[in-house]
Amino acid sequence: THTLSLSPLSLSFTLSITLSHATHTRQRSAAILWVLRDQESAAYAYNDLQLTLGPDQVLYYPGSYRKPYQIEDTANANVLLRTEVLKKLKTTKHPVVVTYTAALLEQVVGEKSMTDQTLKLSVGDKVSLDFINETLFEYHFQRVDFVAEPGTFSVRGGIIDVFSYAYEDPYRIEFFGDEVESIRTFDLQTQWSKNQVNSMEIMGDIDDKSLDIPRVSFLQHWPAHTLLITENQDLIARDLSDLYRQSEQVYASHLGRGVAQLPPHTLLISGEQLIKEWSSWDQIDVVGQVS
Repeated sequence: THTLSLSPLSLSFTLSITLSHATHTRQRSAAILWVLRDQESAAYAYNDLQLTLGPDQVLYYPGSYRKPYQIEDTANANVLLRTEVLKKLKTTKHPVVVTYTAALLEQVVGEKSMTDQTLKLSVGDKVSLDFINETLFEYHFQRVDFVAEPGTFSVRGGIIDVFSYAYEDPYRIEFFGDEVESIRTFDLQTQWSKNQVNSMEIMGDIDDKSLDIPRVSFLQHWPAHTLLITENQDLIARDLSDLYRQSEQVYASHLGRGVAQLPPHTLLISGEQLIKEWSSWDQIDVVGQVS
C-alpha cells in the first residue's frame, strides 16, 4: 500500500489529470475503485472526474439505503446506479468507479444470480407475451396501468411497457403475434418514443434485500488487476465496523416489532472481510484529513 498525504480535493485534481492523460494516450491498464468515507465526498469526487474524463468514463456506486440497513427505505434511483455499475464491470475493460463506505457494506448478488434475473430480448425473437408476463412476475415486477418507476410493467394488446432496473428509461416492446417487432425507449412524462434499439435486457431488482439468495462482496465483481484508492483506510475500517454494529441494532429493534427481515450477516460484509478481500490489490491510501 502506498500512503499519500493529500486532501481528497488535491487527490481529485491529481487523479483527474492523470487519468485524463492515460485515457487519451490509451495507457491506462487497470480498473480503478476509489473509496471515500462518506456520500458527500464521493459525490464531489465523482463530479470532478466526470468534468475531466467525460460523463461516460466514470461510474458512481451509491448505497441502496437512505439510512444504514433501513431496507424499507430504499432509493430506486440508487438501485439503478448500482445495477448499472455491476453490468459495466462485466463489459468495460478498465472501469473507474467512485464509491463510499456505506455502499461497500452491502453485499450484492453473484454473477449467476444476475444472469438468472435477466431476460434479453432482441428484435425478431420468437417469444410469447404470456412468457414475458410470467417472467416479469418471477422477477417481482408489478403490473400496473402505466409504468412510472423501475420494477413495473403494463400490457396493452400487443405492446408491453417495462421499466427494467438495467436502464434509466423505460422500454416499449411491440409484438406481431409471437415475434418482437420493435423495441424503443420512451419518455415517462410524454409517453413519446425516444430511441429505437435492436435489443434490451429486462433485469429484476438484484438489490432486493427481501430475497433469500446467495450474495457476495461487491469486490468479487472486480478483476484481480485493480487499483484501490482509499481515503484514510484505517478510518474506513472503523466506519465499516460502526455501520455493521448499527445494522445489528436496527435488526434487533425490527425483530422486537415483528418485522420480517434477513439478518445483517446475509446482506452485509464486515470491515475485516472487505479489507481482506482487497489486500492483494495495488493500493493508494490518502491520509490528508482525519475526523
